[in-house]
Amino acid sequence: MMAGVTYALVALIVVALLFDFLNGLHDAANSISTIVSTRVLSPRYAVAWAAFFNFIAFFFFGLHVAHTVGSGIVDQRFVDDHLIFAALSGAIVWNVLTWLVGIPSSSSHALIGGLVGAGVAKAGTGAVVWAGLSKTVAAIVLSPLTGFFLASFLILLVSWICARRTPVAVDSTFRVLQFFSASLNSLGHGGNDAQKTMGVIAVLLYAHGLSGQEFAVPFWVVLCCQSAMALGTLLGGWRIVHTMGSKITRITPMPGFCAETGAALTLFTATALGVPVSTTHTITGAIVGIGAVKRTSAVRWSVAQSIVVAWVLTLPASGLTAALVYWLAGVFT
Repeated sequence: MMAGVTYALVALIVVALLFDFLNGLHDAANSISTIVSTRVLSPRYAVAWAAFFNFIAFFFFGLHVAHTVGSGIVDQRFVDDHLIFAALSGAIVWNVLTWLVGIPSSSSHALIGGLVGAGVAKAGTGAVVWAGLSKTVAAIVLSPLTGFFLASFLILLVSWICARRTPVAVDSTFRVLQFFSASLNSLGHGGNDAQKTMGVIAVLLYAHGLSGQEFAVPFWVVLCCQSAMALGTLLGGWRIVHTMGSKITRITPMPGFCAETGAALTLFTATALGVPVSTTHTITGAIVGIGAVKRTSAVRWSVAQSIVVAWVLTLPASGLTAALVYWLAGVFT
């Protein structure tokens, strides 16, 4: 092998891509739940549609989120193979558990929690880059709220514009428009989420002295991460699609368009600012927003409450799992 490349590094890159694949599998519901629940597309065609736009997202966005994850959560000086292995393990375990029970938790925050947990296990709180972490934690609250208010505003605006049209005409129009809103949402998903794994692989390469003197994301890493996420999306996450698409509130094409557009605008903004937000949080907030505009009873608040509980638990649960894995790796190596 070339200098700096070890079998451990190759194995960790494979594990990182596995996480990226699971991210696409776990978060497929984010971009297809509304278009499936409104029956604009069948599940088979919806996942193919979403996977395509997940993959091409790198054409439209910079790599700001990758830089935040790679250098803005845990100090690069403390990054090594054990830390990354523990962080990815914590995130993957939490993702699999929530996928099995059909809870749309955040893959993004599972990864952030894993990085922080492993970093603290290695070097204490001094390993954490608090400015980057605080920005990410703030997004836990702000991204679903932004999705909520944007979707609410859009559905009120669209309802006013379409007030004189017949329900059949409105439904027909927004069945077509949902193709565009779902595409935007899938672009936002691929643009923000795939970059998190890019950041992890890039900081690994940096720690092994394979990316020069400064942190950088090689193009092959970009292609691998976008491909892994698209493949995961293609296989879908049907348990979570059911929760997102039908359990929270009943969705028709016009509200579906508003929810997807509101979520997409939130994701585009966050990606441009380099904030690693949760696509799950964002679209869930938007779906709750369109339901609440109709009437508060239209939202199944017990389902929304269980989702919020999963959000709150994600960072500490994945962090504690990562810290435990880091400790066990130290004991057995």
